[in-house]
Amino acid sequence: MKIDFVQLALKELRPNNDNWYGWATHDVDGNKIPNDQRMCWEHAISIISGVTKPTKEEFDSKLAEVKARETAKQDALIAAKESALSKLTALGLSADEVKALLGA
Repeated sequence: MKIDFVQLALKELRPNNDNWYGWATHDVDGNKIPNDQRMCWEHAISIISGVTKPTKEEFDSKLAEVKARETAKQDALIAAKESALSKLTALGLSADEVKALLGA
């Protein structure tokens, strides 16, 4: 599963208003923004009155924090899986038995 770091960062920057933002469909000149280019800080817009868009600096800092945290989580999961596989193999299970246990 691919992690959407941009949305995680935006949500964490305004934790009391999870769904405070949306995506602009047109730029300031009225040109349509392609869907695959819309979901970034530059095109994030506040859709709740009184909730301001974070600065680029705030966003960049939070994005780096979120990426580091989520990458560490993924690394920990990979390490735990490798450890579990190693332990199961050490117990004498074959590769096919380990796959059967994991549902692979």
